[in-house]
Amino acid sequence: MELKVTSLDGKAAGSVTLNDEIFGLEPRADLIQRCVVWQLAKRQRGTHAVKNRADIMRTGKKMYKQKGTGSARHGSARVNLFRGGGRSFGPLVRSHAIDLPKKVRALALKHALSAKAKDGGIIVLDKASMGAAKTKELKVRFAKLGLDNALIIDGAEPEAGFCLAARNIPNIDVLPIQGINVYDILRRTKLVLTKAALDALEARFT
Repeated sequence: MELKVTSLDGKAAGSVTLNDEIFGLEPRADLIQRCVVWQLAKRQRGTHAVKNRADIMRTGKKMYKQKGTGSARHGSARVNLFRGGGRSFGPLVRSHAIDLPKKVRALALKHALSAKAKDGGIIVLDKASMGAAKTKELKVRFAKLGLDNALIIDGAEPEAGFCLAARNIPNIDVLPIQGINVYDILRRTKLVLTKAALDALEARFT
């Protein structure tokens, strides 16, 4: 697959051929879904917790004598029956992460990239850089390119000024090539790859 390369100003800057082993697969929704579930489960904090009866600071003395009162038989006031008592079977602090083989994750990323390529949602930039970190100026350039909802992937170290200018624009994300992932690719309409990002993807998967 051949795509035109554009500059940030919207001018033509040549063309590039995408590797069919990365961008030419027939997308499999099951693989992509497994990877998205893995990502979202992994980022859950799992800090939810409640107090069980062992955590309640109350006396453990029997409330009243066993017989002769005409009331139900009760022991500790820390049980879940009483107001202020411990909760039964409440959530515990735990990890929600699930396992997904590394090869499946890599294959899911290829299928997500192929899905974007098939939908025509990939734009190739020669480089993501600008002279000064001006958000207003960058918004004008994005408008020329038709970018209002996009994930921009640059090389190993994106330009600091470009990241500063882009971070206050809604629905625009900028990530280094190490941070490319299935969920962020799918949640944005356009995927913008620089030449450096394409070279890094080629080196990673071939």
